Amino acid sequence: MKKILVTGGAGFIGSNFIRRILNKYDDYRIVNLDKLTYCGNPDNLKDISKDKRYKFVKGDIADSKVVEKAAKGCDYIINFAAATHVDRSIEDPATFVQTNVFGTHVLLEAAKKLKTKLMIQISTDEVFGSIAEGSFKETDPLMPNSPYSASKAAGDLLAMSYFVTYKLPVIITRSSNNFGPYQYPEKVIPLFITNLLQDRKVPLYADGMNVRDWLYVIDNCEAIDLILHKGRSGEIYNIGGTAEITNLELTYNILQMLGKDKRYIEYVKDRPGHDKRYSLDITKLRALGWHPKHNFKEALETTIDWYRGNKPWWTKLLKGSVC
Repeated sequence: MKKILVTGGAGFIGSNFIRRILNKYDDYRIVNLDKLTYCGNPDNLKDISKDKRYKFVKGDIADSKVVEKAAKGCDYIINFAAATHVDRSIEDPATFVQTNVFGTHVLLEAAKKLKTKLMIQISTDEVFGSIAEGSFKETDPLMPNSPYSASKAAGDLLAMSYFVTYKLPVIITRSSNNFGPYQYPEKVIPLFITNLLQDRKVPLYADGMNVRDWLYVIDNCEAIDLILHKGRSGEIYNIGGTAEITNLELTYNILQMLGKDKRYIEYVKDRPGHDKRYSLDITKLRALGWHPKHNFKEALETTIDWYRGNKPWWTKLLKGSVC
């Protein structure tokens, strides 16, 4: 039996990854360490909570005693735990530094002490900053523009330093914007969907011309699964959805799928340091045998259907009754 410590497993991507591993493999056990902040939701894994191969531990990745206890006996550590919302990072950078930098340090120290076979640091395309043309390669310099992306970049650099200095087996993944089931409704796609399902307007920054590359969460989890089993220690892998569109196009797609018109758009003041365009070169991961399988519009429709069919899940979050 192989054992994985998944941190932040009650969150959006982490919960989808845990479900994938337990459904696909019989010989894996999962320890889910999650602090259960506002976006950590036990309901995300309600369907597998009774699985004997699954164990939940409530705790903070910045707490070394909790981390060491949870990680003991684990073959792998996969760090999904992070403070991720850019707007919140502008208001409260300290929380992001504590979790994304110091928390990563604590995990690396535990992995080193316990001689963990591999630690995967889950990161973001936002560490590269904005790019006008072309796509970022894994070797491009990091130029983050928000406290969130800067804290993730710092965590990445720290993780790679442990590989170089201590020979700790580390891999970093950097994905583009994820969307899909169980995403907390503060991010743009679930926010717009849930607003429209309540017949409310959607707040669109500036002129909506910022470009994002969208990646269905199931494709991201498949990529991380592949990297866990076939990735090389010391490497960084970009995970992109090859679905670049402007925020305005995204908004129109959601409006159309929910039978609304452009009168439901409320243009709002742009946020400080708003990156204009993200784009990832995924040649390296394609060579490993992965490509995004889900068509963007079809996956978006599936996501809308999920939120439409799981109203109790997100209305509870909006009322603040989960944490």
